[in-house]
Amino acid sequence: MNKLKGFAYLKNKLNQKRPRVLTRYDFYEMKNLVLDLDISTPPDLKHMMSSLGWCGKAVDSLADRLQLATIRNDASDMNRIYKLNNPDVFFDSAIKSALISSCCFVYISADEDGFPRLQVIDGSNATGILDYVTGLLTEGYAVLERDADTGNPTIEAYFEPYKTTIYRVNEEPVEYPNDVAYPLLVPIIYKPDAKREFGHSRISRACMDIQNSAIRTMKRSEIASEFYSYPQKYVTGLSQDAEALDKWKATMSSMITFTNDEDGNHPQVGQFQTASMTPHTEQLRMFASLFAGETGLTLDDLGFASGNPSSFDAIKASHENLRLCARKAQRNFSSGLLNVGLVAVCLRDNTTYKREKFYETKMIWMPVFEPDGGAMSGIGDAVIKINQVIPDFFDKQTLADFLGVEVNE
Repeated sequence: MNKLKGFAYLKNKLNQKRPRVLTRYDFYEMKNLVLDLDISTPPDLKHMMSSLGWCGKAVDSLADRLQLATIRNDASDMNRIYKLNNPDVFFDSAIKSALISSCCFVYISADEDGFPRLQVIDGSNATGILDYVTGLLTEGYAVLERDADTGNPTIEAYFEPYKTTIYRVNEEPVEYPNDVAYPLLVPIIYKPDAKREFGHSRISRACMDIQNSAIRTMKRSEIASEFYSYPQKYVTGLSQDAEALDKWKATMSSMITFTNDEDGNHPQVGQFQTASMTPHTEQLRMFASLFAGETGLTLDDLGFASGNPSSFDAIKASHENLRLCARKAQRNFSSGLLNVGLVAVCLRDNTTYKREKFYETKMIWMPVFEPDGGAMSGIGDAVIKINQVIPDFFDKQTLADFLGVEVNE
């Protein structure tokens, strides 16, 4: 067994990674600060703020399509553990947090009756040392509670095999032993690879840069709209002794008169060319196209309506990249949720099971795109023809999974 890194090491590791995760939450919550280039912004409007929800849309559009239907070949009754832990909130919270942070963590503890409780902790409040083979942690650290004013940890936890230690401010650490050979902190990771074992965030650097550029475009268009609404005018040839004009009155008045002077001369009134909003609109559309290409969305998703049909096949075809991302996420999250179930079952039964016991257990997800009535009719015709060639190729359960409907046993 490898030597553990220890509480202090993991706490320092989290402090180093935490700002990067919080930055992505700022973009998701539309609280990100955008650098002003100080080129076209008047000094009085330098601090004007604009917001854009594209990064939130990128996360939600994928998270809302990831719905766990059930767990099949569930000999250890994992389904019951998840069903008794508020699954409607638990799965959504875990999936969304993993998409934003690149990973989230599930803290597993026992209630008064020894039944597992599952608590989602986002990537800014937990970390650990990953076992590359199993996807479980060899040791972990989590902040369970922070001070509301300072943000400093008030309750921390250090997770080891067979033991969890809780640290409270100004109190002695308390150890809670268990019979599980795995730390009771399990990661759920989105898009891991050999270099970044804790995955990649859905809010990539490209997404953040594009959204910042789009926000600057919105700010410039807001400033330009003032000149577009009230174009600048001028008057030449006024006598030096003429009474000064009230600028606002001159702009809003429907009739202004100028009289000739004693020499018969009169002023000349003109207007500067009106500023056009088209460049700003086209630039914002360009950034929307870049963002859509980065995230697998369409311009319709980002607020630029098109005349595309909205049938099931059309929606599915236009979101092909999003469908691939969703299928990839299902595979990633299936592994993490299976590990959560494994550790929870071990804690419930007060024993350590080998992972081989669960190799046939399978997470079943709802279809990424739910078929409409027309699509279901076409699928039904195809199923009949396939079953005529290969009898019983599609049974009731397989077809139900394909259509995303519940089968009454």
